[in-house]
Amino acid sequence: MKQFQSIKTLCLLTVVLTMSSCTKDDVEDSTQSTQITVKLKSSNQSQSKVYFDIQDVQIRIGDNPNSTSSWKSLNTINQGVFNVSDLEEDNKLLLVDDFEVETTYVYEIRLVLGDNNFMDINHVLHSLDLGNAKPSNLIETQLNSKRRYDVVIDIDLDKSVFYNEDENMMILNPKLYTAIRQIEY
Repeated sequence: MKQFQSIKTLCLLTVVLTMSSCTKDDVEDSTQSTQITVKLKSSNQSQSKVYFDIQDVQIRIGDNPNSTSSWKSLNTINQGVFNVSDLEEDNKLLLVDDFEVETTYVYEIRLVLGDNNFMDINHVLHSLDLGNAKPSNLIETQLNSKRRYDVVIDIDLDKSVFYNEDENMMILNPKLYTAIRQIEY
């Protein structure tokens, strides 16, 4: 009989603990992280197609823009050569998908481009010289914890590509505009 009483007490205790336990939402989450999604779109009036060799997307979280430790990679999911001329409002290229980072102040965001950037003019491919340009845009935003941020990088292709007569080459100096939207509270 005592054994039955012990089992009954144990079962009752289990039921009481289960019923009174906190839900996941009730527990204070101590993580200090946020999520970032980055998309790329373009503005272009020209009929020529421009292709970018996208290697990475990075944010600068340190004071010194020249220090490699100031830059953090955002785990770019779509890398390679893409026709950025076709990336319009309803056809954005997803570069970073809900990447989790610690909350911090972000100074700027940049595209890391490779060497295979070119332009198709009347079915003739012209290499685009990037030189030392590192396309970036100041955003100066505090990322808060437990939030999701949607970042859209808009490249103005008409202002980004030009012909340098002195060097007889096409130059790529990307002009970026960045919109940041907090999409979840």
